[in-house]
Amino acid sequence: MRRWRTGAAALLSVGMVALAGCGGGTAGPEPSAQPSVTDGGRTSAAATPEASASGSGVGLSGTALGTSQIGHSANMRLVANVPLGAPFNLRQAWGTDLAFQGDYVFTGNYEGFTIHDVSDPTRPKVVSRVLCPGGQNDISVTGNLLFLSVDDPRADDSCESRPGDVVNGWEGIRIFDISDKANPKYVKSVATKCGSHTHTLVPGKGDDKDKVYLYVSSYGPMPEAANCKPPHDSIAIVEVPLDAPEKAKVVAQPVLFPDGGLAEGEGGGETVETSGCHDITVYPEKDLAAGACLGNGILMDISDPVRPKVLQEVTDTENFSIWHWAIFDNDARHVIFGDELGGGIAPTCDRRTGPTRGANAIYEITEDRRLVRRGFFKIPREQTPRENCVSHNGSLIPVPGRTILVQAWYQGGVSVIDFTDAANPKEIGYFERGPIPASEGDLGGSWSAYYYNGYIYSSDITKGLDVIEINDPLTDPAKNVRLTEFNPQTQTSYPAS
Repeated sequence: MRRWRTGAAALLSVGMVALAGCGGGTAGPEPSAQPSVTDGGRTSAAATPEASASGSGVGLSGTALGTSQIGHSANMRLVANVPLGAPFNLRQAWGTDLAFQGDYVFTGNYEGFTIHDVSDPTRPKVVSRVLCPGGQNDISVTGNLLFLSVDDPRADDSCESRPGDVVNGWEGIRIFDISDKANPKYVKSVATKCGSHTHTLVPGKGDDKDKVYLYVSSYGPMPEAANCKPPHDSIAIVEVPLDAPEKAKVVAQPVLFPDGGLAEGEGGGETVETSGCHDITVYPEKDLAAGACLGNGILMDISDPVRPKVLQEVTDTENFSIWHWAIFDNDARHVIFGDELGGGIAPTCDRRTGPTRGANAIYEITEDRRLVRRGFFKIPREQTPRENCVSHNGSLIPVPGRTILVQAWYQGGVSVIDFTDAANPKEIGYFERGPIPASEGDLGGSWSAYYYNGYIYSSDITKGLDVIEINDPLTDPAKNVRLTEFNPQTQTSYPAS
């Protein structure tokens, strides 16, 4: 979701208080106390599929659905739902991104994160809920470490912090030890310029295999902000020694747009100016990264992880408003960029907005590593004016020889799209709910939807974790691909045939 700096401190409720974490500063000491952890495995209700308001809901979608009514294609069905639950049951305790490891799914939330045991995907269990407020708590995992992005000014970097002010508030990365899934420990914080809206895990290689790097994306500089002054045309790179995460630190701040990128008002249309990046997807095997940087999309060479090199930048002031997200196909011959028109809070899946705005754009990566647009995709299911709906986060379904994506569209639901023919992509499956109740506010739907070891996992902003099964001849071969760890913005290859 687009981050809005003005009034950002007012976004989160201050009624949820955790135990103290570590002190403020660029490199805080080891926390003297730990966040509040709730063991949900013994206290939460069983995770069960929700009933549709009118039977199975097969074939129902979009404007045909009533409030919270479920609709889905015949090849997809909900097999489990885990509600957010206390302490994440307040109005703005929104569910965000997902990461995966073994039999566990890790779910970010504006108020902290949840660890789910999905050893039986049809009966997921809450292992722990960790209270540590700081929107949007974008999440990744590797080994015994978990990382969170904080892009909402806090009074300090502790897990009991209250909202801070945009001038002097703390923002950045928090690091947890998750060797005990039932009792994660807060290890370290690293402050980064303009905070961390998202981050992307980049594994070290060669002599640096014992390290990981976090590409920290942030934006929205303000002249009065102590740690976020313009210009801000860079990302931060945080180095984390895997065996000594308490030594994590910022090791580089590469400028990606020495000319400033797209300027405010340049080219007309609704495209926002470039002032940093929103999200970066890396493909380490190919030494490539794709950056979605507000007014620009970029292709980067990351053969040296701490010195990424921009190969090309593109913009599209006619169709794209906010370059938000990206993903490569399996052989890195194409990259898909998503436009978050309206910042995630607007109803853009309607006839008036049209099929190329708030949509995905598919670019071919030529032999000389240039980007050439080949097509667009937007879900064909028109939504109501009450439903925020736009292109959001997704991952490939690992089908050999094909490019099939599962993707979140907020209240447009979860879409499965075949991009194998880049010029003619088509939706081959979907799952969605009707408009959220007015009591839940205006922001809802699927934040992220990813395929992992045979199932689709969707982080619904207000409904919790959905587990969705897809049975289709096109996607069934993916069930043979098993992963032990999966951070969706860190791509790995799967068999080509």
